[in-house]
Amino acid sequence: MPKIEISFKDLKKLVGKEIDIENFEDDVLFVKGEIEEIDNDTIKIDIKDTNRPDLWSVEGIARHLRGYYGIELGMPKFDVKKSCLEVIVDKKVESVRPKTVCAIVKNLTFDDESIKQMIQLQEKVCQTFGRKRDFAAIGVYDYDKIKWPIRYTTFKPTELKFAPLGFEEEMTLKEILEKHPKGKEYGHLIANHKEYPIFIDSEGNVLSMPPVINSNYTGRVDETTKNVFVEVSGHDLRYLNIALNVMVTALKERGGEIYSVDVIYGNDKITTPNLTPKTKEMKIEDCKKILGIELTKEEIINLLKKSRFDVSLNGENIRVNYVPYRDDIMDWRDIAEEVAISYGYNKIEPEEIRIWTRGKETDLEVFSNRVREICIGVGLQEIMTFILSSKDVLLEKMGIDEPVVEIENPISSTWSVLRNSLIPTSLEFLSKNKHVEFPQSIFEIGDIVKPDKTMETKTKDLRNLSVTIADIDVGYERISSVLDAIMRNLAIEYTLKPIKDKRFIEGRSASIIVDEKIIGIIGEIHPEVLEKFELETPVATLEINLNDILKS
Repeated sequence: MPKIEISFKDLKKLVGKEIDIENFEDDVLFVKGEIEEIDNDTIKIDIKDTNRPDLWSVEGIARHLRGYYGIELGMPKFDVKKSCLEVIVDKKVESVRPKTVCAIVKNLTFDDESIKQMIQLQEKVCQTFGRKRDFAAIGVYDYDKIKWPIRYTTFKPTELKFAPLGFEEEMTLKEILEKHPKGKEYGHLIANHKEYPIFIDSEGNVLSMPPVINSNYTGRVDETTKNVFVEVSGHDLRYLNIALNVMVTALKERGGEIYSVDVIYGNDKITTPNLTPKTKEMKIEDCKKILGIELTKEEIINLLKKSRFDVSLNGENIRVNYVPYRDDIMDWRDIAEEVAISYGYNKIEPEEIRIWTRGKETDLEVFSNRVREICIGVGLQEIMTFILSSKDVLLEKMGIDEPVVEIENPISSTWSVLRNSLIPTSLEFLSKNKHVEFPQSIFEIGDIVKPDKTMETKTKDLRNLSVTIADIDVGYERISSVLDAIMRNLAIEYTLKPIKDKRFIEGRSASIIVDEKIIGIIGEIHPEVLEKFELETPVATLEINLNDILKS
């Protein structure tokens, strides 16, 4: 979770109200925060929501608290003026870092604390929301040193020189990646490309090499800076727009005036920032039901206004408008959550459970335990792997290409998809345990998830069993004898039908069929797959669907 530092004096100034520090320890819960430490005027806050980058600075916290204190109710208003200035995007950036959004903020009055907050917000958004500058990297520049229009293009590693931020001497782009601390930290994001992305003005002054470092000339912002140019670069406009909106609205809290910039992509043009409000609706009865508290329409409306929403009635529905730096409002339940936060979770009285039920294991769990006992009885060791995995493990290393269920906003690419099979994760387990003596005979009973458009969630959960044996002399005969032992103990008749599957050695794999339905697969893993998992020992495996066997 993002941890930020703020000045309590600065916070009170931005809120426009004298705040008691003891009360603030409770009030900070309204912005999903928790105070970790108070050191004189400095307060360290742990923000408990990674989906609210607008709260990762004192400006965002103050904006939200003004609603909580009743100083400003409803959606914050942001006037965006036209600058008629352009950033021209070269087609060459498409293969490196293809997208950018931009804005200008004028008439700022910076001091030491406001600069600290700007840099902190910039870093927190880039590191957490921007996935360590991969998804989004933010650059802030002294607007008055820039000659328009700006070009976003690419240069070869030794073709261009500029002095990076904090350095006086000019370096080539390659030297910056090798010598500058930020080049060493973030250079890997662009180092494998033939040319590196560059923002450069009409007089040839370099603004930055995103996502690595600003120039020392235009990229230095200090207390004498009055106007700034802000750009965000990356791969997906959705992330970039949110990051830009967070930055410029925070600067607006410091008295700045927001101006738009036209970003030119060939024949296409987008104008940013786009602060057009978003809209969602919620049924009043749904809100009261999910929260379990009786609230009038007027009370719900007032609570939402305190949470900085504009609110109107649409029959029995409540319609809210909100600023698009918020990307956490997915459906009506998120609006209901805002009602609960504004009302105060601690004020909601818990109710005693009035309906008593007797719990028991489902038939699938009972059956899974029976299969588990059989596997242990035939000498297999049970493992448990994570249901989250990566495309690299599930698809690329297995040499296949098929649909998988992806996480929309993953924390890490390592845990970005839901596994569609237990075989890849079992092979990954073996690759991480090569220090353990072979043979290794393992099994896993666990859930997999596959896309299914017929389901309400568009996905289908399945309970599978996998058995994997790694040994110098393991083969199809050995893994099929394990399958036979399991099926015999379950009193299930089955047949095997030879198949071609590039995950397995040709002629050494088969479908497992029960009641004329394919319920699994068995075979020897292909050497090319083993090589990708860095396994030198032969491996034979099987995987069967326990849901289908249970139906049998």
